[in-house]
Amino acid sequence: MQIPSLDPNVAARKGFRESEERLKRFWKDVDVAPADGGWAVRLDGRTPKTPAHAPLILPTEAAARLVADEWAAQGEHLDPAAMPATRLASTAIDRVSQARDAVAEEVAAFAGSDLICYLAEGPASLVERQAREWAPWRAWAATELAVHLEPAEGIVHRPQDPAAVARVRELALRLDDFALTGLAMATPLLGSAVLAFALQRAAGGADALFDASRLDEVFQEERWGVDAENAERTSARREEARLLERWFAALT
Repeated sequence: MQIPSLDPNVAARKGFRESEERLKRFWKDVDVAPADGGWAVRLDGRTPKTPAHAPLILPTEAAARLVADEWAAQGEHLDPAAMPATRLASTAIDRVSQARDAVAEEVAAFAGSDLICYLAEGPASLVERQAREWAPWRAWAATELAVHLEPAEGIVHRPQDPAAVARVRELALRLDDFALTGLAMATPLLGSAVLAFALQRAAGGADALFDASRLDEVFQEERWGVDAENAERTSARREEARLLERWFAALT
């Protein structure tokens, strides 16, 4: 029982016809059960497999239930867009497990140009807002992560201490495949390795951290108004942050 591609963009590129290619629900009951290496999601007593043919087994019962709930909530046809936790699990099992060093490097690269280190030169209201919202997270990173990042004014890149970037990589590699997958998703979503670690460690809520990542966007929206299309994208990204919050909580 293999999971089909859960990325609707992949299906679109292949030219799948929805009426013929959409997978119909073939299971009645969904549950989870202990398995070698963790907890298995089960559909009518059988464990589905990832796109790379690995069994869908997660490290905790709560994480397995998070995925199982998505399968249980499906209607007549499988809706990949409504299964983000399943995609995270499959990515962790199939891809991140095979490329941990590269994934950690990507997270560390964000620390080298972290969003919360680039401060506006003006106007004063934006400068004050960034100081109020971002300085505490830089202090948190120094205290809780032993990651010392220096802020800079303007948009010109300022290299960070290589030791700080190396520390971020080290912390990322300490995580298991599932937490590392969530961190790798959260970092570009928030534009910040620091905010991503804060989400992973439950140092801040998803909404608050997402809002912190959008200070500049919000400032512009307050001046020029909110574009409807952009508002829709923002709403979708916020839901991603909330899902990652649930993902990290389930893993612990």
